[in-house]
Amino acid sequence: MASALNLSESLSAPSSPATVRPRRPRHPVRALAWLGLSLVIVAAFWSARINWASLADFPAESLKYLAALFGPPDWSKFGEAFTAMLLSVQMAWIGTLIGVIVSLPLSFLATAGVSPRLVAWPLRFVFAVIRAVPEVVVAILILSVTGLTPFTGALALGIGSIGTLGKWGYETFEAVDRGPSEAVRSAGGSPFDVMRWGIWPAASAEVLSLWLYRFEINVRASAILGLIGAGGIGKMLQDNVQFRNWDAVGMLLIVVIVITVGIDQLSGAVRQRLVTGRWGRSRQTRRPQTR
Repeated sequence: MASALNLSESLSAPSSPATVRPRRPRHPVRALAWLGLSLVIVAAFWSARINWASLADFPAESLKYLAALFGPPDWSKFGEAFTAMLLSVQMAWIGTLIGVIVSLPLSFLATAGVSPRLVAWPLRFVFAVIRAVPEVVVAILILSVTGLTPFTGALALGIGSIGTLGKWGYETFEAVDRGPSEAVRSAGGSPFDVMRWGIWPAASAEVLSLWLYRFEINVRASAILGLIGAGGIGKMLQDNVQFRNWDAVGMLLIVVIVITVGIDQLSGAVRQRLVTGRWGRSRQTRRPQTR
């Protein structure tokens, strides 16, 4: 009797509802963005007119030129190559100094909360315009004024540094703690006092490290500027490539790589010391974008 009662209750109990799967979310905007990006990539490869058949010969051709460059390089060109590379480093150093001297006060004026918007935003636009023009184009534009001299390359690097250092400067100033700035302002300090005593002490180490990082960039860019006749190691590279002196080109490349890597390592260690107080690089060292 009890079993029959339980059976009747089980039959009369409502059945559990069927499990309903949630609908898969759709993102039409994201899908259209990926589709547009794919079309841009395909169009870029299509318009480049790449000869895919020649890629099969690329490894063999690369080995042939590597053997011509470094098998063995022309060590008799070492002294001349070292002197030309030092000239490129001097161009980079002078260009960095020009960028630092001009960009530092302008980055102060472009800092939000220190200068009015009518001053800050036009300066930011000027920095963006300068960054949009490569240093090679700047050098070509000023050739008619300065001529084909190393000063042309240094001036082009200095103009390019103004745009980059100006942007990095006001971004660094805006990222510091505003407590000291408010204290200076509440004490009746002028905007100069706010920058001198409220912002600069907290941002100076980061700004100095950014100056050194820009110097690293200018060392690499100085070699490229030499290709248009601005002097330095780039001019020597252009002359030897033009006359197919591959063993001399190999010697020049060795000098460029060794000196550039050495400057990069030394500058990186100094920047690490400025920012963290420790010598040597760490994974937390932040490197900003050049553009």
